[in-house]
Amino acid sequence: MGDKYDCLKISNQLCFPLYACSKEIVKRYKPYLDPIDLTYTQYITMMVVWEEKEITVKALGDKLYLDSGTLTPVLKKLEQKGYVKRSRSKDDERNLIITLTDEGLELKKQACEIPAKMGQCVKLSPGETEQLYSLLYKILGCFPEEN
Repeated sequence: MGDKYDCLKISNQLCFPLYACSKEIVKRYKPYLDPIDLTYTQYITMMVVWEEKEITVKALGDKLYLDSGTLTPVLKKLEQKGYVKRSRSKDDERNLIITLTDEGLELKKQACEIPAKMGQCVKLSPGETEQLYSLLYKILGCFPEEN
């Protein structure tokens, strides 16, 4: 029979291996992102912008699970680098629109090999990768949106 404090052992926490894996993966991205002068948060932001071409800050935050307080400095930096343009929506001034620039599109070409390089760092079979991906998104789906 276990101790009443077993629930507090780090080895019994699902959150810890998720946290540790996340940190390690972000750390492994650094050598691939440094040459294109992006942080991991800037990189995932650009991935969404590359896909969407134009998106509101709110929709971008929803896709990345980031609030505007975290996203705003990232977007300002990406705009300074010339990769995105920020502008107010003509339909609703409250909405800030992020648009991919030509320089941002060029950056996409430079970043194209990063996913394959990162795939070599993670020693999972394609089936395990698919299962993990599915389980992680299942966990993310457990958390209702905050309004």
